[in-house]
Amino acid sequence: MSQIHREKVRRFKETGMRVGMELFYADSAVMAKAEGLVILDMRDAETGKQLAYWEKKNVITLDGGILAARLFKDSQFPKTGQNNGVTMLAMGTGATGNLLNPDAPQDTQRRINTEIGRKAFSNAQFRNADGVAVAYPTNIVDFTATFGEAEAVGPLNEMAVISAYSANPEIKNPINNGPTDYDPTIDVTFKDLLGNYLTYSVISKPSTAILAITWRFSF
Repeated sequence: MSQIHREKVRRFKETGMRVGMELFYADSAVMAKAEGLVILDMRDAETGKQLAYWEKKNVITLDGGILAARLFKDSQFPKTGQNNGVTMLAMGTGATGNLLNPDAPQDTQRRINTEIGRKAFSNAQFRNADGVAVAYPTNIVDFTATFGEAEAVGPLNEMAVISAYSANPEIKNPINNGPTDYDPTIDVTFKDLLGNYLTYSVISKPSTAILAITWRFSF
């Protein structure tokens, strides 16, 4: 059965540049103002009944700053002929703290704690300042990923936007560092860069539900 999706759009305020994260490096005037919004919509695959819906802001990681600097320098690095920007959404069950009130995300997070699935973004859509979809480039873009009935099943409480080194979602190259011991000297060339990270009260996704996530970046 086809998915039923109702979109809710907010009016956007003018901002400098954020990415659904919270900060790259403190001295980056561009990224310090970037903003982001995560929109979660989970529905029963058979009836289309809405099982969960919310909108939340997320934290910009320090590695998001590395990603931005890398893209500004050369968008064909580290792999030519491949999209080296944000490419996938990773879902996990390992947010620290209470299930109903997990610890706040930190900008030193470098990987999903307990990843149970990732999906390439199926759509990227520019929007104007009023949140209306447009065909020309703007400073606001929505990235959407949809998990089917058998995907990302479990008690979800963390998610992240990543720039995956491999285009194959089954191949993972996490940075095994952070958040308490963030090491900026690690060579991340051949690693997945986690640019945006969010923790939230646990949402149990059954195998009968379709989960659509839209990550909205406002620069």
